[in-house]
Amino acid sequence: MTIQTVRGRRRATGPAPEPRPAVVHAERPRDARRDERRGRRSPLRQIADFATVSGVGQKAGIALASTGLVLTVAVPATGPVMADAARTGSVSAGMQPEVKAAAAQIDFTRTAVGTKGDPDGKLKQLLGAQSAGTITRAASAGSLGAPLDSMVTASPFGYRVSPITGAVGEFHRGQDYVAQCGTAVHAAASGTVTFTGWHPYGGGNRVVIDHGNGLETTYNHLSSSSVRVGQQVSRGDVVAMSGTTGASTGCHLHFEVMVNGDVVDPLGWL
Repeated sequence: MTIQTVRGRRRATGPAPEPRPAVVHAERPRDARRDERRGRRSPLRQIADFATVSGVGQKAGIALASTGLVLTVAVPATGPVMADAARTGSVSAGMQPEVKAAAAQIDFTRTAVGTKGDPDGKLKQLLGAQSAGTITRAASAGSLGAPLDSMVTASPFGYRVSPITGAVGEFHRGQDYVAQCGTAVHAAASGTVTFTGWHPYGGGNRVVIDHGNGLETTYNHLSSSSVRVGQQVSRGDVVAMSGTTGASTGCHLHFEVMVNGDVVDPLGWL
């Protein structure tokens, strides 16, 4: 029963309700092995840690971690890291795999590295193994360098009509290349200068270079030469200037290749 007051508020006349008891939750017992389980690394985590420590398989580890895949990898326990992993079931981050390499001796001499990109080394290999007379054309091709910066044939090797006498069947002993008088003439390969001077049989001013084992090159109709007998020259060195001396009808370079004293087609060596 309630009584209405003057101001309109009702006042309870019965006894006040009892307060509701507070609910107390019992604390669960602490799991003594929870921390141990949290500290234990999963197989995937162990593989990733090993990849980081050893420096190998990092990309594979990242790929596995990103896809969530777990692979079983069998690795021979030959190093200290693998042996420790096999014994304890985990990878020790403080150990590094032992790497051993057998000692090797590498020869960096020019002869040892002679290739198509190293024609001087290739020529030394050819001449060091046999006489120039036994070298096949397939083996000699490309072993000599160009005596001129621009190689334009004016008259080939072999029989031709003489440009001086008009006689048919003249044997041309070399390759004639177009060259204005005063054009630089280069040594076709390394060697020793054995002749420089006047050639009495039509060559005019002439330079001869001996490359060893019966191989020689000659440069003819020169306006001048810049080498002397006995001088060592290297491939590409300027040895003379082109001209039109001797039996010549105009400025050009007459280039010869001789094998054991006999002329051969220079194109088989260039």
